[in-house]
Amino acid sequence: MTPKPLVGVTSWVEDARWAQWSTLAALTPFAYIRALGSTGARPVQLPPDNDAVDETLEALDGLLVTGGVDVDPALYGGDHHPEMPGVRPERDQAELALLEGALSRDMLVLAICRGSQLLNVLRGGDVVQHLSDDAGTAQLHADGAGAAVEHDVAVKPGSRLAELVGEATVVQSEHHQGFGRIGDDLQEVAWAPDGTVEALEDPGRRFALAVIWHPERGDDLPLFRALVDEARRYAGERRG
Repeated sequence: MTPKPLVGVTSWVEDARWAQWSTLAALTPFAYIRALGSTGARPVQLPPDNDAVDETLEALDGLLVTGGVDVDPALYGGDHHPEMPGVRPERDQAELALLEGALSRDMLVLAICRGSQLLNVLRGGDVVQHLSDDAGTAQLHADGAGAAVEHDVAVKPGSRLAELVGEATVVQSEHHQGFGRIGDDLQEVAWAPDGTVEALEDPGRRFALAVIWHPERGDDLPLFRALVDEARRYAGERRG
């Protein structure tokens, strides 16, 4: 029986309560875990710690960088916008180390929402810290406060993303930020109706895809299936 590929899933540390306990916990929304498990992977939660990154990546076949609070603007030379909540520098540093190590190995990477922005920053890009307060824009993208909205996305013909979802799709968004300057070797491959860039990919890598929407929410999971299929091939090549 072919072993399931191991896909690392990032997490963050938060005060959490359950049953009679209240303590710091490493958290990963279960939708990511469910999406990976249902498409054939064995998810492995990764705490926000940049120790032993090489050893961690050596054990994995793919990397999923999840959504969450905003990337620290100090990483791209920006000021702290008043609409930004608190940042998590320790999470930023841990995930940047994982992303850099994974890409250097040509490991499979899927970066979602905050994770997509972090990948762009790693490559020298930056972030639009707060999308327009225009009512149409707010209605289209939500505000990052917990309520998702659906909207159409146009996908670049011939891109890897188009191979997976077609040249038009409907996505669930929940973000108040966007891609600013696009980082080195990344290409814009999807746009919302208002022109907001919704996805990036690195065509020089076997699978390096960044989407600002939330593909883990829903029953149709083409991005996760593609990640897991490629991770399975990657694992086979590494292990002979």
